[in-house]
Formats: sequence, C-alpha cells, structure tokens
Amino acid sequence: MTEAADSATTAPGGGADLSILIAGAGATGGAFGTYLHEAGRNVTFLLRQARAEAVRSEGLRFTAPDDDRTNQVEVVTAEELSAALQTYDLVLVAVKAGGLDSVIEDIGPAVGKQTTIVPFLNGMAQIEKLQNRYPGQVLGGLVKIVGTIRDGAVVQLTDLAVMTIGGIDGAEASARIIEALDVPGFRLQVIDGIIDGLWEKWIFIAAAGVVTCLFRAPVGAIMGAGGRPHVHAIVDELEAVAAAAGHSVSEQSHAMTLKMLTEDGSAFTSSLYRDVTAGLPSETEHILGDLARTADELGVVTPLLDLTLVQLRAGAAQQKRP
Repeated sequence: MTEAADSATTAPGGGADLSILIAGAGATGGAFGTYLHEAGRNVTFLLRQARAEAVRSEGLRFTAPDDDRTNQVEVVTAEELSAALQTYDLVLVAVKAGGLDSVIEDIGPAVGKQTTIVPFLNGMAQIEKLQNRYPGQVLGGLVKIVGTIRDGAVVQLTDLAVMTIGGIDGAEASARIIEALDVPGFRLQVIDGIIDGLWEKWIFIAAAGVVTCLFRAPVGAIMGAGGRPHVHAIVDELEAVAAAAGHSVSEQSHAMTLKMLTEDGSAFTSSLYRDVTAGLPSETEHILGDLARTADELGVVTPLLDLTLVQLRAGAAQQKRP
C-alpha cells in the first residue's frame, strides 16, 4: 500500500492540470469535490438539471466539522456534456446505485481513450458494468466519510475522510492521477489489493444493512434485546460469501465489523435502514440483492440475508400499492 501525503505540490503539467469530472454532488461527490476544487484542481460537477440550476445560482455549500463555506464551482448537465464534445482525464462516479446505469450513459461523451474512471459506490456491480462499457479504463475506488445532504448543502458529519484507489485488470493509477487526488482535507491511499478492499467494504455495508433492517432498530437496541449471537451469525454468513469468492475478509476488518455491530448502547444504523424507514429509494438490490445472487452462484447458503431481502422487497411492494 502506498499512502499519499496530506498535501502535494504538483509541477506544471502534473496532476494539477488534469481535467476532472465528478458525477454527483451528494455527500461523497460534494465533499471530495469541494476539497479538490479548493486545492485548485480543474473540477466540473455533472449534475441533474434541477441540482445544476441550484448550484449555479447559489453555489455549492459545504459544511465540515471545522468550517461552513460556499464555493462557485463548474457545473454541467448530461445534455450540455453531450453537446460540448469535451473529454476529461479523470471521471469520478459518486452517485447512488439507482443512478448508476443512467450515469454510465451520461458520461459517455466525456470519456476518451485517455480517460480513467473511478467509481465510489458500495458493492461490486459498478466495477463490472463500467469495465464492460470502458474496458481497461476503470480503477477500483472506495471512500470512508460520514455525510449527508441537508437543505441542499453537503454536510460532512465527522473528521473522517479517506479515499482509496487501486488498479484492476491492468489499469493502474498513474502518477498524475495520484498527484491530482492528493490534496488537503482528506487522506489518499493507493493500494494493490483494491478488490479485496471493495469486498471488505461490501461485506460490512451488507452486514450493517441486514442487522439493522432485519431487526428494525439501532445496534444498541438490538444488543439490549439479546441480538448479539444473531449478529455474529449474520457476519459469519456474509463473510463466507467473500471467502468463497476468493476475497476473504481480514481479521482486522472482521473485528471492526463486530465492534460496530455489537456495541452496547450504540445509536448506529445503516444507511440502508435509514433510507428504508424514511420511505426513500434504497440500495437494497445493489447491496443485498447482488450479494445474494453472488452467494447463490458460489453455492453459499445465506438464510439470514435471504430473509432480510424478503422483508425489504415485501415492504417495498406494499409501499407501491395505491
């Protein structure tokens, strides 16, 4: 693993000159995009029409634990991107899973032969879809940040902000890309085993989703109700899928997952649980559905995952009834 410094000075012609397109200005795209913009990187946000109009007129407001500021940033819509006939050096995909297919189409005009694409989504489906469309141009990427959108503003809730990238299937992170992404505000990591890292994050996100959605409560309440052995069973079940896929979860990641999901008094809930209970579009199929399909293909039995999916799918169907 190579860990970049907290900041970098880039010579002319280096990473600072890269043109960067960020698809999405939510909690992930908005936060990391703000840090890149404030470091002088050449950043443009690809946004839906309504969001683009709001950001153009009001700026992109970003609230972090240490500051609250608004930046005037470059914005483009899919229609404008198609008409511009401009390609970018680096495309960062930071949308929810439900927007992935449309974004893959939207970024088409921005992708040239020299373009590198880094998706920051949970799960693994985004890698396969982007590689099928843009073979040899996709890096693996994952981020750690706690954030949300509040009244149109991007809100980073804690100091945690880490971006991890790595090469896959012959595509490597060039020195220029590393320089471009190495800016103050977040920590950049470049690792060799990015697929293992993506699997570890997928298993953690899925385990958190199964635990909190199956029992419909925060972790502390689940512990108080005697759920500890069931959480262990859920974690073991999902980690067995990763092992069967050849990407066993590390002991460190295993311990972190159990600590997060068995902490007495914890108010922790998964983003999937929060979306489902709020009646918002969720990543149920992207996170849990894809994992269940993968488990079935690998011959791994996942009864607790399957039970959670039945509950979530039935609830979603009920919501759609008139």
